[in-house]
Amino acid sequence: MTGITSVATNHLPLRYTASMLFMVIERFRLGEPSAVGERFKKMGRMLPEGVTYQASWMEESGARCYQLMEAPNLDTLNPWIHRWEDLVEFEIVPVLTSADFWAGAAR
Repeated sequence: MTGITSVATNHLPLRYTASMLFMVIERFRLGEPSAVGERFKKMGRMLPEGVTYQASWMEESGARCYQLMEAPNLDTLNPWIHRWEDLVEFEIVPVLTSADFWAGAAR
């Protein structure tokens, strides 16, 4: 799969439930977000069924975007990634809320 990096999470106590959280780090190809903005205005977010957008943040420079997504598993994100990978390089990091992390660490 081109343009996608999945970070190893052996050190995290991942919780496999109906939904997982993923921090999606988008690096705009050529450091230019305008093509992404234009496609978003025309087509929307283009999320597949089962994937929920939670929030996003942009770097001041506009070079990267951080999005929090909820999905049953990483594979569920693949159709969305393929719709954007001509404009964006993706790094996908499974994450936990702090509360879930510390609840698992207490076990």
